[in-house]
Amino acid sequence: MDYASCKLCPRACGVDRSRGERGFCGGSDKALVAKTMLHKWEEPALAGSGGSGAIFFGGCTLGCKYCQNRAISGKPVGKEVDSAQLRAMMEQLIADGAENIDLVTPSHYLPTILPALEEKLSVPVVYNCGGYEAVDTIRALAGKVDIYLPDMKYVDCALAAQLSGAADYFAVASQAIREMVRQAGPVQWQGEKVVKGVIIRHLILPGCVDNSLKVLDWIGENFAPGQVLVSLMRQYTPMGGLSAPFDRKVSDEEYDAVLSWMYLNDLEGFTQEADSATQSFIPDF
Repeated sequence: MDYASCKLCPRACGVDRSRGERGFCGGSDKALVAKTMLHKWEEPALAGSGGSGAIFFGGCTLGCKYCQNRAISGKPVGKEVDSAQLRAMMEQLIADGAENIDLVTPSHYLPTILPALEEKLSVPVVYNCGGYEAVDTIRALAGKVDIYLPDMKYVDCALAAQLSGAADYFAVASQAIREMVRQAGPVQWQGEKVVKGVIIRHLILPGCVDNSLKVLDWIGENFAPGQVLVSLMRQYTPMGGLSAPFDRKVSDEEYDAVLSWMYLNDLEGFTQEADSATQSFIPDF
């Protein structure tokens, strides 16, 4: 797996990034790390007391119009690192007390990441992604990732096209998540911490309750109770430049409707309070 004729993500641009060509993500053949930090705002079962050892990569294969990390995701920015330097960053975060290594939006730099994970780390590896993943890319991670943390953003294809330029999002993400669950198996706990398994995140969008209900239906129909966890997020924060209804936060009524549906589907996991929808929860890049 390399950067030539790049097909690391479902867009399959086919460009040769090692020769200076650029695809949708804008990335070169050098991994860009925009920020490392002890991230205290991940799900409690991940962050624990020490925080997740988050490594934020520059650029993205989705480019969602409402992305809270768009300062680094909208264009490839950060420090160029090779596999050895990336491994050193992971080990430093562990030395600083990280409960896990949390790779955030990593797929377009997989050829650099895989060698860094060749030797097992002393803490779980979390693969934190948008869900829009090529199955072959996820298969390449077998044995190297302990916890998959994908989004399942949309079932509605028109909404996916409008907000993320990916009308095929649901077809792609549903296959990728099934592969993640096949690899990781049922969620495993160690005390109050998740150490293996899949946690599916879903961000509720204002005015899009039906989409959220269909996402939860899909999870409930495809996985047994407790096989995966769901992180139901209400942290949508208007970032500017979007028209109604995306220019406002999620209402209490919308959140309550989706939360009730989550429980009706016998889904276990995590929820968020209303005060999560503030820019104070967005890392300072």
